[in-house]
Amino acid sequence: MTRLVYFAWVRERIGKGEEEIDLPASVKTGSDLLAHLKTLGEDYAHALEHEKVIRIAINQEHVEHDEPIAGAREIALFPPMTGG
Repeated sequence: MTRLVYFAWVRERIGKGEEEIDLPASVKTGSDLLAHLKTLGEDYAHALEHEKVIRIAINQEHVEHDEPIAGAREIALFPPMTGG
């Protein structure tokens, strides 16, 4: 099981802040994860429709979409951050 954590409007659109799911063996990278999640229903598809802007963190470290996710305990998905 992999713990997924969602933030900001990703969380709002999916309708939950976190979940634990079994990922298929075909899900090897952050991009694969986003593609897989979009197949889980309309809420996921809506939340991740602009997947290129979604940020990914594996075990609390920001990574690129092509980063392998094998062995990840926690994967966080969130929109671009702004700050001041």
